[in-house]
Amino acid sequence: MAWFKRTEKGITTATEDKKDVPKGLWYKSPTGKIVDADELARNFYVSPEDGYHVRIGSKEYFNILFDDNEFKELDKDITSKDTLKFVDTKKYGDRLKDAMEKTKLKDAVRTAVGKSKGKDIVIACMDFAFIGGSMGAVVGEKIARAIDHSIKNRIPFLMISKSGGARMMEAAYSLMQLAKTSAKLAQLADAGIPYISLCTDPTTGGTTASYAMLGDVNISEPGALIGFAGPRVVKDTTGKELPEGFQTAEFVLEHGFLDFITPRKELKDKINLYLDLIQNGPIR
Repeated sequence: MAWFKRTEKGITTATEDKKDVPKGLWYKSPTGKIVDADELARNFYVSPEDGYHVRIGSKEYFNILFDDNEFKELDKDITSKDTLKFVDTKKYGDRLKDAMEKTKLKDAVRTAVGKSKGKDIVIACMDFAFIGGSMGAVVGEKIARAIDHSIKNRIPFLMISKSGGARMMEAAYSLMQLAKTSAKLAQLADAGIPYISLCTDPTTGGTTASYAMLGDVNISEPGALIGFAGPRVVKDTTGKELPEGFQTAEFVLEHGFLDFITPRKELKDKINLYLDLIQNGPIR
């Protein structure tokens, strides 16, 4: 006799008791590998089968880098304004409102101070989910204020870039942030305070043309897209075929624009190692 035998015909589960399969139980990497979502989170959002680094935001990076995920967020209530009354397919003001509701973020960067391996650090981390991580006036201002906090308290500064570049809806206001943040980093350097720049996927446009490439040590995660203009624009401008792997972190490292490529699970140890070496302190 079979171990299971239906005694009543038909489906008898009440509608309110039926369970749908929750979304996000599995993740499929670009190479086709299927990973359990919980396993992916435990592995720092890196596919264990192919090493693919899934895009993550400030919430995850802060959890990885700050001890016990404890930190104080800086200038968290600053929000962008539609000064130019910009309209493309929709009003910029509406875009901002939609982005805030969807992401639960105030803008494309979060800044915070806390301890990493027992020592203070200021971290500015961009969120690609907020209008493509684009640089607007608020992004520039928050980064500038975070650098000021580093200078005032003599704390090392870490910038995690993840951006499509300047925010076109703010026009010249956005482009001004390249000079503004670069000038602040010059003040940080004059004060003798270390600056680590971490480029993640993607780091492009005005971000690459400013603070992303100005670190005392420039590092990246494996496979990240790093460049100024996109491959199609570069190809059309130069009229030449692009080499294999163009604008990947590995290509950029080979051509001298990065110092190291660091897997995400080693980020905390390696960043603090670089800071200890720069400051000529004991290795933690």
